[in-house]
Amino acid sequence: METNEWNHLETGLSTEEAKRRFIKNGPNRFDEQEKESILTLLWRQMNSMLIYILIIAAFISAFVGEIADTVIILLVVVLNAVIGVTQEAKAEKALEELKKLSTPHAIVKRDGIVQEISSEEVVVGDVVILDAGRLVPADLHLVETANLKIEESSLTGESIAVEKDAHWKSIEKDVPLGDQKNKAFMSTLVTYGRGTGVVIKTGMDTEIGKIAKMLANKEKEMTPLQKKLDEVGKILGVGALAISAIIFLIGFLQGREILDMFLIAVSLAVAAIPEGLPAIVTIVLALGVQRMIKQHAVIRQLPAVETLGSVSVICSDKTGTLTQNKMKVTHVYINGAYDRLEDTSIENETVERFAHALSLCNDATLDTGDPTEIALVEVATKFGLAKEQLENDYPRLNERAFDSERKMMSTLHQLGEHHIVYVKGAVERLLPKLAKIEINGTTRPITTEDKLAIEKQVDQMSENALRVLGIAYKQVTGQIDQEEYETDLVFLGLTGMIDPPREEVKPAIAECHEAGIAVIMITGDHQKTALAIAKDLRIADHEDQTMTGIELNEISDQKLAEKVGTIRVFARVSPEHKVRIVKALKSRGHIVAMTGDGVNDAPSLQEADVGVAMGITGTDVAKGASDVVLTDDNFATITHAVERGRNIYKNIKKSILFLLSCNLGELAALFIGILLGWPAPLTAIHILWVNLITDTMPAISLGVDPDDPDVMKEKPRPATEKIFTGENIAFSVGNGLLIGILTLFAFMEGLKVYTGASALWTLDLKHIPSEALIHAQTMAFMTLSISQLFHAFNLRSERKSLFQVGLFKNRLLIGSFLLGILIQVAIVYIPAFNDWFHVIPLTWDDWLFILGLSVLPVVLNEVIKGVRRVLSIQ
Repeated sequence: METNEWNHLETGLSTEEAKRRFIKNGPNRFDEQEKESILTLLWRQMNSMLIYILIIAAFISAFVGEIADTVIILLVVVLNAVIGVTQEAKAEKALEELKKLSTPHAIVKRDGIVQEISSEEVVVGDVVILDAGRLVPADLHLVETANLKIEESSLTGESIAVEKDAHWKSIEKDVPLGDQKNKAFMSTLVTYGRGTGVVIKTGMDTEIGKIAKMLANKEKEMTPLQKKLDEVGKILGVGALAISAIIFLIGFLQGREILDMFLIAVSLAVAAIPEGLPAIVTIVLALGVQRMIKQHAVIRQLPAVETLGSVSVICSDKTGTLTQNKMKVTHVYINGAYDRLEDTSIENETVERFAHALSLCNDATLDTGDPTEIALVEVATKFGLAKEQLENDYPRLNERAFDSERKMMSTLHQLGEHHIVYVKGAVERLLPKLAKIEINGTTRPITTEDKLAIEKQVDQMSENALRVLGIAYKQVTGQIDQEEYETDLVFLGLTGMIDPPREEVKPAIAECHEAGIAVIMITGDHQKTALAIAKDLRIADHEDQTMTGIELNEISDQKLAEKVGTIRVFARVSPEHKVRIVKALKSRGHIVAMTGDGVNDAPSLQEADVGVAMGITGTDVAKGASDVVLTDDNFATITHAVERGRNIYKNIKKSILFLLSCNLGELAALFIGILLGWPAPLTAIHILWVNLITDTMPAISLGVDPDDPDVMKEKPRPATEKIFTGENIAFSVGNGLLIGILTLFAFMEGLKVYTGASALWTLDLKHIPSEALIHAQTMAFMTLSISQLFHAFNLRSERKSLFQVGLFKNRLLIGSFLLGILIQVAIVYIPAFNDWFHVIPLTWDDWLFILGLSVLPVVLNEVIKGVRRVLSIQ
């Protein structure tokens, strides 16, 4: 806005000029973001190497005539995509909710007439009238203020309403939003007084509009789990193609039929890919989400469950998250004694008069008004003095309203045949007005020593981040001018108030520290106030662990990344600062969770690996930009969610390792058998059945394995940790080879028994009767599937014995095991299944042999775990 437009303050803009600017700059609202189409959302879900491989496997299965397998694989792909698209669509509500924050109407002055218009019609240069209870329609430069206070916590995070002063000027270049006393910002709330301002920014150019831009420009990132699964898909894809090519080449050189070798190669490719992996991971996450809802944590995006479990830093907004977002008097100084409010009672007339002053020199009620004044009314109520009754007993005759120059408020009341004046205000302004002091009902002249004691007490309370107000009174007879209300006063006492921490926060933070998770407070509040709260909550110990927004402005991103590890409190920060802090932490390899509830938290909630919004006090914007919403606004729920996330990740890892070791067993059986020139020990349908059905049930059961009680004693997983560590690879390969060898052993034993050979080395592998081959393949099929069912129990714990974790504790796994056995038995003995699966009924001797082989993976793993425990003790 050009400076000559300040000449129009008396009349405001003309209607024609306002229309011209409206046409030029557009309406005062947030830009409409082009919504992504369903096809775009679907493409994002499908754009994964693992999904590509599954689709290729489906087409190959269709090509070889396995239509049922094709349908099953494609159903898995579609289910995964639909669930993902549903979660993506919810996240797009953030900008729509931001748009709703625009005020519906504004009072402006145009053509010399004060009129009410739609806030969307406000233009730069408009003269806007503000009064209590009205939302600010645009960013304003204030030109007139009268006791104006604006509550800006949704934008700056500061809980106390900011006193505005049109005559205030800054001597500094970069002033935080919370300190710009001559500005009013769009969507903040006027709580007291009145004012006039000139519009300097509208729509997307406002401070809240910048937040909308940050939300719109934020690129979506893959979560750690998504990255790891994509990595798994690439490894398996390359491996499957390589092994298929090798085995096809070997078979060709052995002189086998090309069509037979193609079918075997397809079986190997399918065996290398755990077709059920995406669906199993989705199901495990979904089941985890349902359990977390019962613990008051609503997960908006499924992969966030796993990410929560790897969080190493929680960046928490102070106001409304760590604190209660309301002022509360905690200490008082009366009768020369400093004490906690809860330990104070009306023991004499001085305390009673003090309580009268708090309630009567006050425009608030218990439910409405300025937060500071509400806190004072609560004190009087605590003493059993109802405001309504006091106002009836001591009616207000006149008042001298608070203003930023005097920093005091005075009210004149009827007291029998006399009058009494009650005064409250800043102590430094009140002290020169004092003539007397009242202690225990006795009034005497105030001395220099008394004033020094009061000042010392104020300093001590300020050091503890208490906001201090002085309380005084005087009795008068006859008429008195307003200018005399605040002279020759009698000192009654001091009140110290603060936005108090939530009761449950301290133990929750202690649990975070035990779990190796750092907690960082990020707030728009003053440094001393923030540090005092941080000390109380044991987030920080000294001032060296704090940094202000001004210091952030002067430091580069590189320097911030170097220092961020030692900072525990960031004070007087803006939304842009919060995003920088989160980025700095992420650059150091941290998995960052950001908690918050206000509009100002939305960009950092979205920037963080896990955004956690408050469900009760949180704005729709914060919820829309978050990954997790706490329905009880309880910081302790975050620790429960982290614990649940850690256990869910462990369980997903169990499922993945189970599927991979089982698939390696199938690969080993087929690869070794073909390499040695044997007939194929398994058919393609055997492999697909085990992958899609038999393996899936135990994998899901492992995904909901009971929680590890010691999981919060572990340090957070590094962000770079891979699922395939050396130990996990050794476990998967070792057990895969074991299962594959057992399967081959059962196959060869079946050939020996049903061809009548005296020993394995006497078998004529070139001339195996068809029935004997099917019988041997049936034994191999049963051994493969049942040994994998037994192997599921090995995944219950990496170190603890199966009996230590509880053999029957995972009832779903027990059920999956028994159901799997029942299904395999049904396949063998139901004639219709015999034809489909190319199997024949087995004898009791066959079953005893198969069960003896199948239990070996559990026996060997228990022995290895036992040896490890003994060695660790030594």
